[in-house]
Amino acid sequence: MVDAALLRFRDDEPHDEPAVTLDAFLGQSNATAVRLESGEDARALLPQLGQLALVEVSFPSFRDGRGYSAARVLREAGYTGELRAAGDVLVDQLPLMRRCGFDSFAPEAPIDADTLQRSLDRYDYRYQPAADAVVPVWKLRHG
Repeated sequence: MVDAALLRFRDDEPHDEPAVTLDAFLGQSNATAVRLESGEDARALLPQLGQLALVEVSFPSFRDGRGYSAARVLREAGYTGELRAAGDVLVDQLPLMRRCGFDSFAPEAPIDADTLQRSLDRYDYRYQPAADAVVPVWKLRHG
């Protein structure tokens, strides 16, 4: 059963198979969900991206930003499955997490829907390219 606090920005059904550890995933061939702990190298998943429906990235503390890099590595490598940020995820982090490729969130604390929407709508333009499809403002201005 998927947690009621799960925030998703996808149209498909939530993946409800429990995520296995990276070590367990690399040691077996039939898992379709894996959990990356902070500090684990997402590049270890690259050879098996096609079999994964869910990669859950742990954020043990809002100050730990290593999960952003894991998301970017996976998306740039072509991963199209669900990418979930789980743990100490704060509402003001969600816009950047979405830009890095996260499309699902399992925060420890509830996030108010109105506050989340204001956070996501705060800026009309972005200044740098990212894993999402948003065109940076400089490219809009200068082609």
